[in-house]
Amino acid sequence: MRVLLVEDEPVLRAQLRASLEDAGYAVDEADNGRDAHFAGDTEPFDAVILDLGLPVIDGLTVLKRWRDAGRAMPVLILTARDSWHEKVAGIDAGADDYLTKPFHTEELLARLRALIRRSSGLASPVLQCGSLALDTRTGRVTLAGQPVTLTSHEHKVLDYLMHRPGQVISRTELTEHIYAQDFDRDSNTIEVFVGRLRKKLPADLIETVRGQGYRLKPA
Repeated sequence: MRVLLVEDEPVLRAQLRASLEDAGYAVDEADNGRDAHFAGDTEPFDAVILDLGLPVIDGLTVLKRWRDAGRAMPVLILTARDSWHEKVAGIDAGADDYLTKPFHTEELLARLRALIRRSSGLASPVLQCGSLALDTRTGRVTLAGQPVTLTSHEHKVLDYLMHRPGQVISRTELTEHIYAQDFDRDSNTIEVFVGRLRKKLPADLIETVRGQGYRLKPA
């Protein structure tokens, strides 16, 4: 899953990026509202963590512009402003959740997981596809109750597919959502990751839809 982190305080931004990457997210950064608006308007993100007190353009304006343009990615507002009317303004502008500084990173990660699940129409933190299960809280993957060991990129591909069971996902889409923008992307490697997953999971679980992409067969 790919996340846009918008925070102008360098130390906090670095800490959050490290925590997000440790949790398996591909992370893009912006430290001002202008760059944040451009990134969110032109790149596909699974979620955005958005500070309100940004230079150049404030976060609330950025959010309103995204929503006015039809950008529907989940947005978690992260801010030092804790008055109730600021929270109402953020929610009314199109935010999906609100977290006030200071905060615990574990709470931010839990809220982020919930936002991404809900945006995919999923309620449970454990994603199921037949006997295959992925616990989004721990990242643990099991098949018929037995643990499955995956590399980080294999896990990212499976995670994205399991959030969208039954949907045909192109190699381009997978590439855009498992790598940050500054990563040396190669959509051909997606075939390699899918091939490895098929060796570790039931071979027919991930279908190839000729000329379109891949589909995780729903249970």
